[in-house]
Amino acid sequence: MIDKELLKILVCPVSKGKLEYNEKENVLICQESRLKYPVEDDIPIMLPERAEKF
Repeated sequence: MIDKELLKILVCPVSKGKLEYNEKENVLICQESRLKYPVEDDIPIMLPERAEKF
């Protein structure tokens, strides 16, 4: 689970767009860049090379 305060300040490193947390998939989603960033052990992995396109 991502802390809601942390989610307010995190942005996509590619587009600088807002991120949404998908609890079911445990990923952060950027609609602007169409990327999903994994969350591992409650830590968002914000590396573009680890992101998946959707």
